[in-house]
Amino acid sequence: MVLRPMERVRQDAGPIASIYRDLGTQSAEEVVTRALGELALTMAGLASQVRAHDLANLTRHLRRLQRMAENLGLISLGLVAADVRACLAVGDSTAFAAVWARLLRIAERSLAPDKDLLDRSLI
Repeated sequence: MVLRPMERVRQDAGPIASIYRDLGTQSAEEVVTRALGELALTMAGLASQVRAHDLANLTRHLRRLQRMAENLGLISLGLVAADVRACLAVGDSTAFAAVWARLLRIAERSLAPDKDLLDRSLI
């Protein structure tokens, strides 16, 4: 039997709407696109570190990911990044592996390029 966990991704459209309201459409699109790209690069860097079993500075990078996600209203991504940090803090490798896998699933769904962030908002 193969288990296929389905994650409910929670997002808040407020931060993105605020960026658009404050900057206007063209500037906001640039800012949001750049922020999402930076978030994706951060996640890719984290994944590379974990694959290499290089946990040095992982907590700092996870905190950065959490802040970036929160600034974009990616609630689930920010919460799960905090959970991964908690697993590292207590040194629980089994929990780390499980929560890391969850972070990867949440990131994949949160950063899917084929969906509009505002349309997927679940508060």
